[in-house]
Amino acid sequence: MNKLQGFYELKKIGIPSVPWQAFTANTHLDSDLLWTIRVAAAEGNDFNLPRAVGVSAREAVNKGLEFLNAFQEPDLVIYYPYFIALKSGTISIQEHRTIIEAVNEDLWNLTTSGRRDVTIIIDHSSGQISKYGDTAFLDENELAELFKYQRIIRAQNKQHLIGNTTIMVEWSYAMNSSIDRQPRGDKYLVFYEYRVLAY
Repeated sequence: MNKLQGFYELKKIGIPSVPWQAFTANTHLDSDLLWTIRVAAAEGNDFNLPRAVGVSAREAVNKGLEFLNAFQEPDLVIYYPYFIALKSGTISIQEHRTIIEAVNEDLWNLTTSGRRDVTIIIDHSSGQISKYGDTAFLDENELAELFKYQRIIRAQNKQHLIGNTTIMVEWSYAMNSSIDRQPRGDKYLVFYEYRVLAY
């Protein structure tokens, strides 16, 4: 399952995800915001595809037109407002346990730098919840929200949770960004990656 298929799955499940849209030659973007625009493969490997993250509306449109010329249907060029991550993490949902990891600011701090502020393990057999690291990093409302969505994902995807299979989702508590990279609006939870991994 690649990124675009994951985006479709997040919409199907009905959890908050990036409000992506397909880019066309007629797309107009709000010049008061920064944008992310990327090529999304309809199927198969989608690693290292072209993208531009946190760019102006003009640059996003120029990149989008460039990507349209370089790729053909059924692949898509998609775009969505760039966001500033306040806290980020992953949820790994397995048959008998769920692991939530969280880090300050951008997810790259976890996935690339290996930093983590807190790890939470839910044992679904015993109901026990274990926390490691800064146990106050996620407040009660954030924890309740993440727990709620892991339950929704688990309930709707039981067929994938057999044996050595993990559903991995990535999330951030985020805010939209003004053109000068200042937080804008209210904080919100957003999911932007969904993959089924077999080991």
